[in-house]
Amino acid sequence: MGDNGEIVITGNDLPMTFTVKYLGSHPANGLWGIKHTRRPVDMLVGKAKSALPGSILPIVEVEVSKDGFAFTELQGKKYKGETNKFTVEVISYGVQDLVYTRVFSMIIVADESLKSATPFMCHSFVCDSRDQARQITYALAATFQDYGKKVREQNEAGNHVKRLAIDLRTPEELAEDIEEETDA
Repeated sequence: MGDNGEIVITGNDLPMTFTVKYLGSHPANGLWGIKHTRRPVDMLVGKAKSALPGSILPIVEVEVSKDGFAFTELQGKKYKGETNKFTVEVISYGVQDLVYTRVFSMIIVADESLKSATPFMCHSFVCDSRDQARQITYALAATFQDYGKKVREQNEAGNHVKRLAIDLRTPEELAEDIEEETDA
């Protein structure tokens, strides 16, 4: 814990694994910012709420490592489904949702050429608790921090820098600042 009681996760704590439910993915209209996860999360939550009675969201194991983010559907005690991996280079944003505080979402650059109709994809996960969603956010922040160190080293050698964003504000702080965000 930090001085203010917040969770402190560093690259040395990675990899970290979490068992959560996969809410799904939905196109995002922008690269980063809570304003670009809002609609996808609302759509995915609405879809989950309108699902047939007895339908359950897939349970997945999430791993946040120095290399990025991966999730694997758990299908029984011994079998795991296909793993979806996203390297840190294609993750542009991660945040704990401000309305649904048990939801963690991230934006992935699905088409780096940005020529497709939906180059950005928002993936959302329902956590067991608000604290678990916060832990995943901090774990991804540690991934970005570690990657940032590597980028700075490469930048000194004249290599291109990719921008990443992680929003570590609490849902309450996000709600206060949401009106100040612009499309500029």
